[in-house]
Amino acid sequence: MKDIYQVIDTVLISEKATLLQEENNEHVFKVDRNANKLEIKRAIEQLFGKKVESVRTMNCQGKKKRNRRADAGRTAHWKKAIVRLKDGESLDLV
Repeated sequence: MKDIYQVIDTVLISEKATLLQEENNEHVFKVDRNANKLEIKRAIEQLFGKKVESVRTMNCQGKKKRNRRADAGRTAHWKKAIVRLKDGESLDLV
């Protein structure tokens, strides 16, 4: 079992993440690529002390980047988790 501080990387704040937070009580996190839904659920519940209803995950591909040279690189692949909290629970992350 992984350490909870290795599972959760950062909180993602964007227009879509804010909309999900306001309408559906869902929060978006950048997580470890090898973490599964159960590990993410346990990490959120232990870190914030809130009850989690569901977890959805998606693998995001890194973008191609080129820095004024002929050779092109790419940013790292990463994993996103959308966590829905149970009714009555809330997180103040900002």
